[in-house]
Amino acid sequence: MKKVCLLTGSPGTGKTTIIKEALARTKVSAGGFYTEEIRLGGVRQGFKLISLDGQDAILAHINISSPHRVGKYGVDVDGLDRVGVSALNKAVREGDLVVIDEIGKMELFSANFRRAVLEAIESGKKVLGTIMYRPHPWADEIKRHPKVKVLVVTRANHNQVLEEIQGWLRHEDNA
Repeated sequence: MKKVCLLTGSPGTGKTTIIKEALARTKVSAGGFYTEEIRLGGVRQGFKLISLDGQDAILAHINISSPHRVGKYGVDVDGLDRVGVSALNKAVREGDLVVIDEIGKMELFSANFRRAVLEAIESGKKVLGTIMYRPHPWADEIKRHPKVKVLVVTRANHNQVLEEIQGWLRHEDNA
């Protein structure tokens, strides 16, 4: 498999769960971030990003007033840059694995994020991430990048994809 593995698929298929499970089962030195929903009384209010070294920031929320919007959510590009982009840059410098969850509409508002994604891909380090399923010009370019392997996650193949990722993490040379 290639050095960069990006999971895609419909919402709710378990892409982030696969990344978290794979990280929990490996000893690889990893950095980067993952995203989580913010819920109040069972209702999604927004999204938070959490770096693998424990920093966090609100990525998007219904109560954020921002020129950058996805649906009902205002996007905090400064928070993304402060926590997410910093975590990616640090992972490229110091880690063996760069985790990017996710390359999506909200994150793509940040030019710094787009630059950090490209630097991670070109770094020669392993990159494990998620990328939006729907068409988007910039994301589609990343999906076609020669160093990138895209795996489509469905509820039916969740365990199979997890096993493939675990095998990929165990192998040293995956160029």
